[in-house]
Amino acid sequence: MESPTVVVAGAGAAGLMAAIFARRGGSRVIVSESTTDGGRKILISGGGRCNILPADLRPERFVTNSPAHLARKILRSWPLDEQRAFFERDVGIALILEAETAKWFPASHRARDVRDGLVALARREGVEFRFASPMVGLDRAERGWRVRMARGDIDTARVILSTGGLSVPATGSDGFGFRLATSLGHHVHDTYPALTPLVADPPIHMDLSGLSLDVRIRAKWQGRTTEARGGFLFTHRGYSGPAVLDVSHVAVRSRLAGGERAVLRVQWSDVDAAVWQRELSSAAGLVVSAVARHLPQRLAERLAMESEIPPGRTVAQLRRAERIALIDRLTAYPLPWTGDEGYKKGEVTGGGVALDDVHPHTLESTKAPGVFICGEMLDAFGPIGGFNFAWAWATGRLAGIAASS
Repeated sequence: MESPTVVVAGAGAAGLMAAIFARRGGSRVIVSESTTDGGRKILISGGGRCNILPADLRPERFVTNSPAHLARKILRSWPLDEQRAFFERDVGIALILEAETAKWFPASHRARDVRDGLVALARREGVEFRFASPMVGLDRAERGWRVRMARGDIDTARVILSTGGLSVPATGSDGFGFRLATSLGHHVHDTYPALTPLVADPPIHMDLSGLSLDVRIRAKWQGRTTEARGGFLFTHRGYSGPAVLDVSHVAVRSRLAGGERAVLRVQWSDVDAAVWQRELSSAAGLVVSAVARHLPQRLAERLAMESEIPPGRTVAQLRRAERIALIDRLTAYPLPWTGDEGYKKGEVTGGGVALDDVHPHTLESTKAPGVFICGEMLDAFGPIGGFNFAWAWATGRLAGIAASS
């Protein structure tokens, strides 16, 4: 008997995983991909090093407009330890844990090894690739579905949609999957760029460009507060770094909604207001020197200037109003953002196909039987640090297994 055919649309992280596991299920697997090599977001991830997985996969850190328990259920379908074992055993990539960032990287620190390793494994399993031949349409057919590709059509009973979202369009993302899902009757939650740098116009902190430090950020909008800790980077246009990226979706959504903007406040160090109160009441020497014991010198000078404290002011000379103003800027600094870098630099797409429009144990569409949806097309994303790869690996595997059963 001829093996059933599964067509996978998209050869990104989720699509490659879906193809491997669909083939292992006994199906003939054909991958339709717009680029000439696939996996281009893998290549640029982690600064070219590819943070394959987080050290601790916590489902509660994911953002979704769908019922949160569905995202948790999907993530738990492939535990973190099993994902790591797959890469080491099946793909043949040794992983190392970087303790300071709590991420797993390939020991080679080469993202290309991850992409090439997945493609090579898929080929060994017997997956057929049709590069530079993207899906351009999907129609109902006698056998189930007719997949229209740039280089020919295929009739099949099972289709896996893993075309990605809208983020980093230079890698081939164009939102085709969202338009297709809508045409199939799916509810697609409003999409928006997430994990994207913020900008300030005018760029009032340009003189601090290149300065980085670890901070705590709170983003408040519509009565809810989202918090992140981690690296913060001043750029020539605004602000980046993991902490900024992890709360950027709050700023972006407030901008798109119109009206009141999200308020972002930064605590520049682990030193809280009570400790600063003691230090700025009893320390010897200049105020700037006392602040610079915990912060970079340039930032210390900037915060003192914004608090209208003269450069030569000593702690002993510090006035009460000056102390209050400085402590406020040290612990709850209002970040003057005006916009964001959008999809061009956004690492993921927020929103997407509603999770309650797919069966959580198979990711098969509830609107179009025989169609499975995975990866960035689904309405969920996690913070910086391998979380979104974990989502791609888990959802791709789940869809691949189900599509070939």
